[in-house]
Amino acid sequence: MTGSEGFDALAGFALPTRTWFSEVFEAPTAAQAGAWQTISSGQNALVIAPTGSGKTLAAFLWALDGLSRSEPPPTKQRCRVLYVSPLKALAVDVERNLRAPLTGIARTATRIGETVPEIRVGVRSGDTPAGDRRKLSTRPPDIMITTPESLFLMLTSAARDSLRSVRTVIVDEVHALAGTKRGAHLALSLERLEELVGHDADGKPIADHRPVQRIGLSATVRPPERVAAFLGGSHPVQVVAPAAEKNWDLQIVVPVEDMADVGAVAPQARLDPSTDDVQIDSFADEIFDGAERPSGPPSIWPHVESRILDLVCDHRSSIVFANSRRLAERLTAHLNELYAERLGVEVPDDVKPPAQVMAQSSASKGQDGSDATPVIAKAHHGSVSKEQRAIVEDDLKSGRLRCVVATSSLELGIDMGAVDIVIQVESPPSVASGLQRVGRAGHQVGAISRGVFFPNHRGDLIESAVVATRMRDGQIEEVATLHNPLDVLAQQIVAIASDGDLDADRLFDLVRRADGFTDLPRSAYEAVLEMLSGRYPSEDFAELRPRLIWHRDSNLLQARKGSQRLAVTSGGTIPDRGMFGVFLVGEGAGRRVGELDEEMVYESRVGDVVTLGTTSWRIEAITHDQVQVTPAPGVPGRLPFWKGDAPARPAELGRALGGFVREIAAQPAAESKPRLLSAGLDDWAADNLIGYLAEQQKATRGLPTDRELIFERFRDELGDWRVCIHSPLGSAVHAPWALAIEAAARERYGVEASATATNDGIVLRIPDTESDPPGAELIIADPDALEQIVTEEVGGSALFASRFRECAARALLLPRRDPRSRSPLWQQRMRSAQLLGVASRYPEFPIVLETMRECLTDVFDLDSLLDVQRRIAGQQLRIVEVETKDPSPFAKSLLFGYVGEFVYEGDVPLAEKKAAALSLDAGLLAELLGKDGLEQLLDPEVIAEVEADLQWLSEDRRATRTEQLYDLIRTAGPFRTDELAARVGPDVDLDAAVAELIKDRRIALVRIAGDERLAVTEDLPRLRDGLGIPLPPGTAADVGSTGDRPITDLVQRWARSHGPFVAETIADRYGLGIGVITAALSDLIADGTVIAGSFTRPTEVPEPVEGQIPEPVEEHQALDRRRQYCHQRNLALIKRRTLAKLRHGIEPVDQVAYQRFLTDWQGIGSGVRGTEAVLSVLEQLAGYRLPASMIESMILPARVADYSPAMLDELTAAGEVVWIGDGALGDADGWIRFYPRDSELPDAGGDVPGPLAAELLQRFAGGGGFFFESLIPDDLEPGRRADLVQALWDLVWSGHVTGDTFAPVRALTVDGTMKRPATPTARLRGGRGMRPRFGPGGGLSRRTPRPGFAASSPTTAGRWSAVPRPAEPDVRGRYAGELFNQLDRYGVLTRGSVLNENIDGGFGNAYRALSTLEESGECRRGYFIDHLGAAQFAVPGAIDRLRDHQRDLDLETPTAVVLAATDPACAYGAALPWPERAGHRPGRKAGALVVLVDGLLTLYVERGGRTLLAFTEVDQLLAPAARALADAVTDGKLGRVTIERANGEQIFTAQRLRMLLEDAGFRMTPQGLRLRPRSGDRQR
Repeated sequence: MTGSEGFDALAGFALPTRTWFSEVFEAPTAAQAGAWQTISSGQNALVIAPTGSGKTLAAFLWALDGLSRSEPPPTKQRCRVLYVSPLKALAVDVERNLRAPLTGIARTATRIGETVPEIRVGVRSGDTPAGDRRKLSTRPPDIMITTPESLFLMLTSAARDSLRSVRTVIVDEVHALAGTKRGAHLALSLERLEELVGHDADGKPIADHRPVQRIGLSATVRPPERVAAFLGGSHPVQVVAPAAEKNWDLQIVVPVEDMADVGAVAPQARLDPSTDDVQIDSFADEIFDGAERPSGPPSIWPHVESRILDLVCDHRSSIVFANSRRLAERLTAHLNELYAERLGVEVPDDVKPPAQVMAQSSASKGQDGSDATPVIAKAHHGSVSKEQRAIVEDDLKSGRLRCVVATSSLELGIDMGAVDIVIQVESPPSVASGLQRVGRAGHQVGAISRGVFFPNHRGDLIESAVVATRMRDGQIEEVATLHNPLDVLAQQIVAIASDGDLDADRLFDLVRRADGFTDLPRSAYEAVLEMLSGRYPSEDFAELRPRLIWHRDSNLLQARKGSQRLAVTSGGTIPDRGMFGVFLVGEGAGRRVGELDEEMVYESRVGDVVTLGTTSWRIEAITHDQVQVTPAPGVPGRLPFWKGDAPARPAELGRALGGFVREIAAQPAAESKPRLLSAGLDDWAADNLIGYLAEQQKATRGLPTDRELIFERFRDELGDWRVCIHSPLGSAVHAPWALAIEAAARERYGVEASATATNDGIVLRIPDTESDPPGAELIIADPDALEQIVTEEVGGSALFASRFRECAARALLLPRRDPRSRSPLWQQRMRSAQLLGVASRYPEFPIVLETMRECLTDVFDLDSLLDVQRRIAGQQLRIVEVETKDPSPFAKSLLFGYVGEFVYEGDVPLAEKKAAALSLDAGLLAELLGKDGLEQLLDPEVIAEVEADLQWLSEDRRATRTEQLYDLIRTAGPFRTDELAARVGPDVDLDAAVAELIKDRRIALVRIAGDERLAVTEDLPRLRDGLGIPLPPGTAADVGSTGDRPITDLVQRWARSHGPFVAETIADRYGLGIGVITAALSDLIADGTVIAGSFTRPTEVPEPVEGQIPEPVEEHQALDRRRQYCHQRNLALIKRRTLAKLRHGIEPVDQVAYQRFLTDWQGIGSGVRGTEAVLSVLEQLAGYRLPASMIESMILPARVADYSPAMLDELTAAGEVVWIGDGALGDADGWIRFYPRDSELPDAGGDVPGPLAAELLQRFAGGGGFFFESLIPDDLEPGRRADLVQALWDLVWSGHVTGDTFAPVRALTVDGTMKRPATPTARLRGGRGMRPRFGPGGGLSRRTPRPGFAASSPTTAGRWSAVPRPAEPDVRGRYAGELFNQLDRYGVLTRGSVLNENIDGGFGNAYRALSTLEESGECRRGYFIDHLGAAQFAVPGAIDRLRDHQRDLDLETPTAVVLAATDPACAYGAALPWPERAGHRPGRKAGALVVLVDGLLTLYVERGGRTLLAFTEVDQLLAPAARALADAVTDGKLGRVTIERANGEQIFTAQRLRMLLEDAGFRMTPQGLRLRPRSGDRQR
């Protein structure tokens, strides 16, 4: 109803309320007037109105007015209005919005001389502190704002007494609760509240009790009567639904003229936000490898991004809605990036605009828009923390932020302020969702809500048009119905019984008053009571122990001890969902691959292939807490998603979509286009939609509508059958249908068929069998048997197990062990699996029944599927069965779903891209890469191998007998004799065999194009009729004819026996004009035998033969000469072999290949030169702990060819680089970390070391740099200057002080490179001849100081200053920066690499942060290196370089390098384990060396050089290792080296190794093998 004519909406209000409202608002809205008319009469009301129509004030103002009129009751009875919101954030929002009317009414009353009592408002939710909750119970507010869960807790605890005076209940966003388990739970709570209010403290009925007035607030719902019944239960509810005043401005925009050919107008390559830096241009450019790229459609996303940014910039406040977190993340980052480009701001490569407000999602600089990185958008979704979401919301409301990119997290009625426009990327999942989302704009009364939809493909365009049309017409989907959820019932029964003993019949009556339970059978009710009272044995599962006592004789229910605590700590209906860990099959550490959302696991089965990062994994087992996998290199897999990323389309919307398609297709374009334009589509959108339907109609002779389904089958590249069932009914219908189809295919073919359900249909793959092609009978089932088939299929699935856990938890069968925290999901799953094992023995177990009901009716839409089958049986729904040569346009959309996204990933390694692309059909591949894109995908070596096989040139294909020679000529000839010689085995006497065949008149010698060739007799008529070759003498005249296509037959034979070829080759072979050959090829193309395109790199058209007059060549003829052809069967063979080779290349590389890659990645031996090269190296080494003694002797010279100490001093003096000590190593060495300028430096490594150091540090407090002499106090006691020097170095090694030159460190450590650490001695103060010595060699000693030695020696040179650190360090930002540094340093980051860096929190913390970086596109996860754990992360570009190093060891010309064992370029002892060996173990020790030969660890040299370990006995490896070690010594990098022991024995007895070292230049001495630097090369 609406407000009646003549009804004065404000007449019933008190004067202060009426006056305030009239002064603030022009007039009540229709919704307010109708609501107040109903509410004022004491009726229950359901107020239905669009967003922004004043519903909340309509519900509250009457209650506020009533409170202001009455005297405050006693403290315990003050709570008279209860507001229930499904969202905690909405509850807080409402509490804030109530301040205006409360303050306004009070001020107005004061002004007009009236008094109103103070009205208190309180909020109780899960975020309310315990102290505040106690206050709300002891001193209840007048208005209590809460959530359904908190209401349940109050009713189940002593706090329920504060609710006895409630007179009005307001339920907001009631449409979000109706038809859900959460809503059923609330309905029972409302009946409990009614029971509480209607009885006194002793449980006696109150005589004059008036039922609590219920007011529901809802957006548009259908049917309203169903929601009203939910709100009122057994109480009547008046529906207030005035004519919609909401004005919608909805547009559907397609920013390109042809969505099937985006390349025609595409801008430069841009990132595609839908799928991890999707970038077709980038993909193609990489595959085309610098060659001229064929034209083909890139992604539509650059155009969409640009238009979205235009809209955002044209408005003050915008919300962009996306259907997935992944898309929200990418789109946010790319909008910021594009915005920066437009402003002309260059964004550094290592600082990408933030996709989230989480620090770890971005670089350590510029995350908040500072440092010249502009931010126009921020993301808002479930993975962003609650605090960060609040910041984003506030930024948008306050105008500090122009745009928020959100998922459904902003869909419900949170007030987001004055939002000007809502942009929807891809079609919203439902009409209701679209109304909620676009309703965020124009949220004020009477305002226009403006929404712009951007479909991302042509199929999405259809859904967008239907949703927008139904939004305008208010044709919202029906609210779901929910019947008798037994898990909710069990929980509420335990809670109710814990309030006190009660009669089972009275409880049954209470339950049946609640919506959802009105038709609850007594048998089901008693089955739940029996479960709760201990019918089922608890010996097998302890949580089946009784929760209450059911006295059958008195029918009394009595709670057992602990029941109330159980209900309070484990109550609620929101499922505790999370992630399943994905692990490699096997045992040991490092098996973790990643995580999959629980919802995706529900939909996965053993044998499915999923993609995590860049690696595909085959599911081998799904346990209660793990998904166990094995690598499936190169096999396309489904991409992970979160629940909500791919919501099911309601069947009702699906039927509407089908009706829309039918109506548009039935109209001529001249009539349908105006209709589409009036529906909000722009010109290009309308043209694309009409063209899309026309193409599909032509391909399949029909369209999937509400009256017709399409059963399309075709063969894929491997010869298997692909079936696409086109239906618009949504995945809730298609998912159970797919289960039934799989069962039917299994029964028919005896093999496992794989069916994948989407919103637009089902894709079925059936391995090639001898049976008839799959037909429509596969999808037709007896409706009476279908439910049983689906039930059986679901019963053993991961979906059933997971839903059982949730239902059992709701029924309090899986209580929390600790009420203060949630139980770990793995523990819940384990206990659930145990319970299911027990419960499955009892088919009548209520929670088993409830789980099956939930799967079949809540997750699946089994009723709609049964209706489909009945309509098929009744011939009301027609099935069009069609076999196509290539996938239809609709089929391409279905197939493209899981492969295409992966192909488009911009930073996916090249091998994965090619493998994924080759798994597509040829037509779809042409759309991706352009018509001729195969030339860059097919492997030239594979083409050559296939050609050799087809031409009998392969070693194992050559003819070895005369009969085989005949078959060769028959199938691939005619041939010259020399050509045959290359095709026969060595044991064949070719001349004799040919003579025998000629004698038997099976072959004959003919002359073709000037060459003598051998042809089989059956070919002679073909050669005569096609080429004009006379029959050889002696040939029978009646040898016959070969039909009317002799040239076509010859061309077909050539195609069948060759790989890719050009027409000119055949023309030259047979002496024919090229036009004749191309005509024959055209016929073969028409019948599908031959495929035209570009399959190999183009070759130049041959120059004409000297003296020969060239034919005139038209332009089209020149194109024909460059055009290539291939037999479709041979092309499929080439693709299969290329794919197999690629998949082998995608397999993880061995560990030695990683070591080769790492030395290459870090520039070892790269030959770069100059100071800039040193700076680049130090940036890569930033934050890495290096031994000071090795920095200038080994680490920097290994990377910079002309390194000199002056280069490092230049960088430190200029402030480009800062060095920091990180611990001493004896007296003459220590650990150093380098940081580029502007890096946030880490905290000091320890406390200030001693009072003198503390006193010295105080001198640096004012900032600035100091020479050491200026730090010495004037009153310093004689003999203590050396102590001051020691204090300075103590501050250096503890990370408190640094210098502007590296010279002091150099002076301290020179000549210490290969020395053993000095034995620490007690610091001596005073005493003759016992002063500390600083200088070359360092260390404390008892030697007499050198003459003229002073404290201000080279070890104290330069200016010293305190290490600058921020007052408030950005811990998370710095942590993210450290991870970026590590990714840059190693290229591929493994568990061992992270642990070697000693990063805070170990690999666990790093893993979580890296996973976040992966989500935001900063790195890639995959299984790249064998046996290094499944969770490996790589920067884009590193993976292809890594694979380039996969090969056998080079023993001919191996390259040997000498590295410090602590050098990050040495993977051994960090990412790679040290090789197993008995005896002495190597380690990453300061001063130790490794010698790598072609990446293989060959030698290890302990610090001091006295001990050597060899890891191989192969001379080809040991010899270059010995020479490299000798070269390092003679070049002066290591000082003098004397090797005394090798492999645990004296060097004298290690004969072979000793000889190799002597050959390299070492000389035997009594102490061992010795080698000195060349004169003048000794390091100083």
